[in-house]
Amino acid sequence: MNKLGHSDIIILLASIGGLLILARIFAELGKKIKMPIVMGEILLGIILGPTILGAVSPEFSSWIFPKAGASKIAMDGITNLAVVMLLFVAGMEVQLQVMLKQGKTAVYTSITSMIIPFVLGFAAVWFLPNFFTFTPDRKLVYALFFGIAMAVSALPVITRILMDLNLFKTKVGMIVIAAAIFDDLTGWILFSFVLSLMGQEGEITSIGFTVGMIFGFGLFMLIIGRYIINSTLPWIQRKLSWPGGVLSIALGLCFLGAAFTEYIGLHAILGAFIVGIAFGDSVHLQEREREIIYQFVTNVFAPLFFVSIGFKVNFIENFDLPLVLLVFFLAVGCKVFGAALGGYMGGLTKRESLAVGFGLNARGAMEIILGTLALNAGLIDSKMFVALVVMALITSMMSGPLVKRFID
Repeated sequence: MNKLGHSDIIILLASIGGLLILARIFAELGKKIKMPIVMGEILLGIILGPTILGAVSPEFSSWIFPKAGASKIAMDGITNLAVVMLLFVAGMEVQLQVMLKQGKTAVYTSITSMIIPFVLGFAAVWFLPNFFTFTPDRKLVYALFFGIAMAVSALPVITRILMDLNLFKTKVGMIVIAAAIFDDLTGWILFSFVLSLMGQEGEITSIGFTVGMIFGFGLFMLIIGRYIINSTLPWIQRKLSWPGGVLSIALGLCFLGAAFTEYIGLHAILGAFIVGIAFGDSVHLQEREREIIYQFVTNVFAPLFFVSIGFKVNFIENFDLPLVLLVFFLAVGCKVFGAALGGYMGGLTKRESLAVGFGLNARGAMEIILGTLALNAGLIDSKMFVALVVMALITSMMSGPLVKRFID
């Protein structure tokens, strides 16, 4: 079927409407018991998906979140848009000046909090392959992916945690933010590179082209594109309706950047992320405009994406306790050790260094998006996906209390 039929439209609209309302209810219930909002949304998906409702009534579960037909294609398109916009919003959180102003402590922390987890994660796959599931021809890309998964942080989650603890503008807070910016920027560039290598591991010319395009696009957007956005934003604010004009231009640039990187063989997320950095870095972007874009994406599109995670796999059948424990302890150990070592080398006390380590340990939505894209690309299996989701949720929940413990 090439188009949405009458019944497809009804199913699609009813699904979106019902999921948005239920996702908000679950998110608010989660907040009351100090759970991350995203955890409530994923829990809803697990309940309605193959794990619980799908096991009892597969037909009803499939009706809620279609698994076939034109309505499934439409829903997949919406969730793909959600991922692109989420990375755009994450990019807007990146403040390059903050990263560049924090001195040697931030430099040491940024480098060690990225390199040590990446190297140890890569080494775990390379030298202990029996613990992981991949085909022999995918060993390199799988090892690269797992190293990135161990290294990335969740800048939006970390920012919110530091604000809640009144640590955002402190020395420790600024170091954590600077390192998180570096980790996310480096991690998403590397991940886009890894996805572009799928199926072309041995082609050196393709690898060279991919690397060149990544850096070429990044430099263009962060220098020329950033200047153009910064110069034209005041005109947009004066001449176009507020806030609709800024919202339309922002998301328009987001999708154009995503389309360009997808066209040249990189993943769309990279274009959205880098355009988000360029747009969010403008000195003319008002805080209210930034908040409107954030609220629109995180309350309309993001819930549909995070609920869809629960529909992807059966979390009970694919819950492999040894693998979950391995991923969790490796992720926590690598990240906390790497970040704390950099902080200590930069002159922080042991307690401050550990606070920095646990602050950067929050993986949140970024890890879940990373795992989802890898699952969709066929790079990882359902068991690894479940392990990454569990790790992301637990590290996000434990980050705030542990940072507070070592700062107080």
